[in-house]
Amino acid sequence: MTLPTTMQAVTAPTPGGPDALVIGEHAVPSPGPAEILIKVAAAGVNRPDCFQRAGMYPPPPGAPDIFGLEVAGEVVALGEGASLHGVGDKVMALVPGGGYGEYCVAAETNALPVPAGLSMEEAAAIPETFFTVWSNLFDRAGLVAGEWLLVHGGSSGIGTTAIQLAKAFGASVIVTAGSADKCEACVALGADVAINYRDSDFVAEVKTHTIKGVDVILDMVGGEYVERNWHAAAVEGRIVQLATLQGKSTADFSVLMRKRLVHTGSTLRPRSVAFKAEIARALTQKVLPMVEAGAVRPVMDRTFALSEVSAAHAHMEGSSHIGKIVLLP
Repeated sequence: MTLPTTMQAVTAPTPGGPDALVIGEHAVPSPGPAEILIKVAAAGVNRPDCFQRAGMYPPPPGAPDIFGLEVAGEVVALGEGASLHGVGDKVMALVPGGGYGEYCVAAETNALPVPAGLSMEEAAAIPETFFTVWSNLFDRAGLVAGEWLLVHGGSSGIGTTAIQLAKAFGASVIVTAGSADKCEACVALGADVAINYRDSDFVAEVKTHTIKGVDVILDMVGGEYVERNWHAAAVEGRIVQLATLQGKSTADFSVLMRKRLVHTGSTLRPRSVAFKAEIARALTQKVLPMVEAGAVRPVMDRTFALSEVSAAHAHMEGSSHIGKIVLLP
């Protein structure tokens, strides 16, 4: 296969709003050892992309300055020693950067085969959210069947994924969301309770539905939610912090101590290829069969052409979306 030497891709030379994103000509990357080159059919848009554009979330060392953390497409070249995927294979991959382009390099162990019956747009909506939810909800928080889970931002890509996976593995789910439509969408996905945080106090609602509180909380809000989460948690509950959209917080640590809570957090992007490979193996064994069976599916909001990348970021920051936003190069 003859490959071009240049491609169109998206960077932000100067931090700023959605208009800071620039589409320009870049060299087509070459796969290194144990890497694959993917011709990108679709790329997911994620909240960390918006943080990077604003200058608050720089790429980790060695990652390209081209935006994009997840892609789906066709393998068109193999790096030295790469053998998990062949040229022509359809894959979806978690990448540390480079997804908003026509070609993208991925570690072969961080790429998964596209499940049967899934479109490329849907496949591109899987890696970032499914890797994140699996790692934090099941590995870090240890969610098990019979427990109660609270997910803030239930209609987001992370939220819609967490609802489906938690229910698939036998947990009960409460979500918060910012409108009646979003709450209805979460219930349709399987959430047992959906709380409109604009109208109701989620701490009081959690206590009403569970009595004891929730066992696990997945939070992207931070700020004042930190202490409110502690009040909503059951004794020996676990809280996982994925982001702090509301900023810094002050909290009464006596609540955490009295209830023997564990409050942890993580960022996935800077973790090693080997760490992400372990998550990929778990997803392949335990989750992809559910996706192929149709029991779990990425929830799609809308797609944008690569030329509309600024509009895609503005749409995400408007927070009206339900599910995933995807770019089509």
